[in-house]
Amino acid sequence: MPTVRATSSPDSEITDCPSSEPAQVLITRPEPGASVTATRVAALGFVPLVAPVFATRQIESALPPPGHIAAVLLTSGSAVPALLSDYRDLPVLTVGDATATRARAAGFHNVRSANGDARDLASLAKEQVPRNARPILLAVGKFQGNALADELRAGGFRVVRRVVYSTMPARALSAPTLAALRAGQVRAALFFSAEAAQHFVQLVQSAGVGAALRSVEAISIGQPAAVALRRLNWRLIRVAARPNQDEMLALLR
Repeated sequence: MPTVRATSSPDSEITDCPSSEPAQVLITRPEPGASVTATRVAALGFVPLVAPVFATRQIESALPPPGHIAAVLLTSGSAVPALLSDYRDLPVLTVGDATATRARAAGFHNVRSANGDARDLASLAKEQVPRNARPILLAVGKFQGNALADELRAGGFRVVRRVVYSTMPARALSAPTLAALRAGQVRAALFFSAEAAQHFVQLVQSAGVGAALRSVEAISIGQPAAVALRRLNWRLIRVAARPNQDEMLALLR
């Protein structure tokens, strides 16, 4: 079973890829986040290989008027396109910096990042939103956000949870991804959720390329994703010290 480490400092070197081609980093997150990550991976001197294991689809949802809510909570940047332009002056609390950046780029002015996971977002909401205020809008993906909503309600908040997007799993790994893995050109693979890690495992097993991962390092945003990845024989599995992109990319340096 591969070693799992939680650190943000590269305490062991990744072995050189057996191919003479430039080392590639596999990015499994969906767009538009994948392109943002690809730009940062390229800045570190690697060749980004964008291979989302899920595609995002927007879902129309009946959102409350801005005057009826105290704040908006986002666990993913994929929810940003669904927000009404009238929300731009409302407090927007995000799970991480990437989602915060996307919200600001969409024109939202009052944005704060929890720079962590759902628990950190709940803590931020408890600090920033009065319990006797109007309800909190939690805009999430399908099947997501229930535990967060429950925690906030248990803490005395009123929560309006709305599903504004869904994710569709990829049916197979792309041809460029398979070719790069088989040629030994992939140095590391990035996993931003447990769901992505679980589905990637299934795609690898279906394609019969598990042996190609013996020289690849898996970089996980958190322990749940790392646990899912243990079903494959990686060179090493490493977990970001904090559940955000900066800490994940620090493990590539």
